[in-house]
Amino acid sequence: MSQRIECVNAPTLIAPKGHYSHCVTANGLVFISGQLPVDKLGNAVIDVSFQEQALLVLDNLQACLDAVNCSKAQLVQVRVYIADMENWPLFNQVYANWIGDHRPARAVAGVAELHFGAALEIEAVAVSA
Repeated sequence: MSQRIECVNAPTLIAPKGHYSHCVTANGLVFISGQLPVDKLGNAVIDVSFQEQALLVLDNLQACLDAVNCSKAQLVQVRVYIADMENWPLFNQVYANWIGDHRPARAVAGVAELHFGAALEIEAVAVSA
């Protein structure tokens, strides 16, 4: 039996420049590609504070959720990559304010480097609406 797979790009974000989609839906799940601190024109925003980068990344994640008619409450797993783990407590606070009472599974990885020199990147999995 063939499974329906749909590739979706968030209309409020710039189309991906690489060979990927913002979101892919399959079998009731939504896989959201890693979101970086990139503005709506596709410019990397890395000359701002960690908190500002984190808020922009979460805005981009929200745009992806909106594109597939999902809410934050439908997130089942969130993976966070942080270039400097000293920023982890601040991220945890920003994330908690963004997501509210919902607590999806989460993984956090300290990494040596991210694209554009970004401070963080987030990818996620949600259940579709």
